[in-house]
Amino acid sequence: MATWEHAGSVASGVVLGEGADAVVHPFPGGESGLDAVRLGLEGLLALGAAAAASAGTPLGDVRLLPPLQPPTVRDFVAFEEHVEGVVKSVNGSAGVVPEWYEAPTFYFTNPHCVIGSGADVAVPPGCVDLDFELEVAAVIGAEGTNLDPATAAGHVVGYTVLNDWSARDLQRREMRVSLGPAKGKDFATTLGPWLVTADELAGAVDAEGFLRLLMTVEVNGVEIGRDLLSNMGWPFGDLVAYASRGTWVRPGDVLGSGTCGNGGCLGELWGRNGRQDPPPLRPGDVVTMSVEGIGSISNRVVEGVPAPAVPPARPRPRDRA
Repeated sequence: MATWEHAGSVASGVVLGEGADAVVHPFPGGESGLDAVRLGLEGLLALGAAAAASAGTPLGDVRLLPPLQPPTVRDFVAFEEHVEGVVKSVNGSAGVVPEWYEAPTFYFTNPHCVIGSGADVAVPPGCVDLDFELEVAAVIGAEGTNLDPATAAGHVVGYTVLNDWSARDLQRREMRVSLGPAKGKDFATTLGPWLVTADELAGAVDAEGFLRLLMTVEVNGVEIGRDLLSNMGWPFGDLVAYASRGTWVRPGDVLGSGTCGNGGCLGELWGRNGRQDPPPLRPGDVVTMSVEGIGSISNRVVEGVPAPAVPPARPRPRDRA
């Protein structure tokens, strides 16, 4: 399932065919990507079948957008190897805190900054250490609360590639206050190139429920990282179950896997190498991520727009009357 812009209008539908022969077919009732996933997996498949009968447009003639506009985006930190490297980049030690192993921790990021493959990513104001993060996201297709992992896995309607762009220098400052990341993360999140329904990837699920898919990331055509999605500490069913604990997950919610290891981001490599090698991203760099069975996303980094200076806190007398 994809969403695209063509001839000044936006549509959602299905992508059929491969390579130069790929064609997009809009949903017959004008449904958005969010409308479609709210139908659940069976409803989405039926809608896709109806779309396949409509007139199509060559994929190369359209501009891909995020497959849907999610109401919420939760991003987990489910790869132990990533945590080891990033922690080492911050304090010189590669240890993982015991609490990481107890539960699949996540943070909420900004659903209003979601972009598609091909969109430019502006360097956020004040950022010097711009980074990428190679992830896969699960999209919820049925609401639920306090789900067990086996049931929760069935609430996933499909998967897409996620790049959790990160301003590492801004993030480091924020997290010293024991809060965040905030401005370190909320300027861009790439989702795409489309959503692959869960049934298409059923053959890649191993005996423990993990998706065994190859993930790679390149900068300017040079491979930086390579890992398997099955190296997560928890399968997606566990992530969905934890997200639903004491609250609800609802259709359209996006749950990121967290960054994979073995070069899934620059920050991990900085920690392992003891220096910023490879260097932070700069305007003109092109980041391309590919996940087996899902597809590839690519974005170019561009100069950011200047913003007003941030005023420091004002000393206050703490008057009580």
